Amino acid sequence: MLKILVLHGPNLNLLGKREVDIYGKVTIDEINGALKKIAENKKVSLKIVQSNHEGEIVDVIGTAKAEGTNAILINPAAYTHTSVAIRDAIAACGIPAVEVHLSNIYSREEFRHTSLIAPVAAGQISGFGKTSYALGLEAAIELADR
Repeated sequence: MLKILVLHGPNLNLLGKREVDIYGKVTIDEINGALKKIAENKKVSLKIVQSNHEGEIVDVIGTAKAEGTNAILINPAAYTHTSVAIRDAIAACGIPAVEVHLSNIYSREEFRHTSLIAPVAAGQISGFGKTSYALGLEAAIELADR
């Protein structure tokens, strides 16, 4: 069975309550529920982690290969634009990664237009709300199954 690691970055635990004009009313539990349904239909195992701590995210990525992870689906949130550590962990782990964002980071503030993660990810999906995650999971499953 394929194993996909789903990583939610900082403040995503507040979805549905924070900046609903940008992120919508969808909660992290709703996103995770939708991902679990897709995984069940595709007969894929998910490990889902949300962390507000950069080091914890790096640690989870660092142990993913040993745990048999075949692909990573990551919304690094604010760390997208600032974390060389997460970028390097993804580059080093040897596991294909798909970067996702609820909002279109390129239509927002200038500092959000740069992703440190995108150059080491297999691809990026942004701007489609919770559908970004569904599309990203489909892409991660395809990458894992190669």
